[in-house]
Amino acid sequence: MNVRKCLVASMLAAGAVGLSPMAWSAVDVRVGVAPPPPRVEVVPAPRSGYVWAPGYWNWNGHRYVWHNGYWVRARHGHHWAAHNWEHQGDHWYYREGHWVRD
Repeated sequence: MNVRKCLVASMLAAGAVGLSPMAWSAVDVRVGVAPPPPRVEVVPAPRSGYVWAPGYWNWNGHRYVWHNGYWVRARHGHHWAAHNWEHQGDHWYYREGHWVRD
């Protein structure tokens, strides 16, 4: 089963049991090419009750695609860990942005 069909099947299964997309575990993405350097973004003025999630490079299966930063509703007692790529051996692993308890 290809990755796209597997992802769609996972989405349907999660919807069937009433889970939100944020409750899913991240899909393991492993790439043999380093991501480009982050783009410089102009961060908008602060918004009360929100934190800025900076832009990041995502892998679409063939190449890196830039996703602009966005606002995330703040969670009391948590801080936002940005999307990132971790270099391990000969590969780069994607880690989805997520909340971390303070």
